[in-house]
Amino acid sequence: MEIFDFLLHFLKDPLTVINQLIDQYHTLIYVILFLVVFVETGLVIMPLLPGDSMLFAIGVIAATTGKLSLAIIIPLLILAALLGDNLNYFVGHRFGTLIKEKKKILFLKKEYITKTEDFFEKNGGKAVILARFVPIVRTIAPFVAGAGSMKYKTYILNCILGAFIWVVSITLLGYFLGQIEIVKQNFEKVVLGIVLLSVAPLVIKMVQAKFNKKTT
Repeated sequence: MEIFDFLLHFLKDPLTVINQLIDQYHTLIYVILFLVVFVETGLVIMPLLPGDSMLFAIGVIAATTGKLSLAIIIPLLILAALLGDNLNYFVGHRFGTLIKEKKKILFLKKEYITKTEDFFEKNGGKAVILARFVPIVRTIAPFVAGAGSMKYKTYILNCILGAFIWVVSITLLGYFLGQIEIVKQNFEKVVLGIVLLSVAPLVIKMVQAKFNKKTT
């Protein structure tokens, strides 16, 4: 229960949680943040971690307190995202056939793999980059890419580009916007806005899918 409460608090207010962790663990915060990104991207059973809002909060902290160094944290989290994605890809490559045979393991269904394969086929490698900016999807996508037919060479090139764009863009957004007083005073609302923007593409896809079912 304590872990659940902590994760809920982390999702709601990553700025406060990260500041508390810095005060408690000092430079070990870099290891902690590395592990958060690695787990979110690398373990398909742990999709509910504050990826986007955490990166934004990191940028705000770096800008307003100097407790985090962008020169360290940005390359470190890019590496964490890449290692997590690759672990997820190869786990998917190893066990994807099993899921297709069983139809469902945990929350992973055969149809999820099929639909994501279709999405990858229609959008090519850029689907890997787009998935990076959608919570939950960025955790499942590498697994499905490995379980599907996407070649590793295609995957890894787009994976590197996606990890770079994701970490750099959102962290720097937090860094520059975090120096604006209205953002600092309304941080929870800003975080909520980031989360809503992140999940919007997923919600739109779900609504479109339901609408298409009704019209067919």
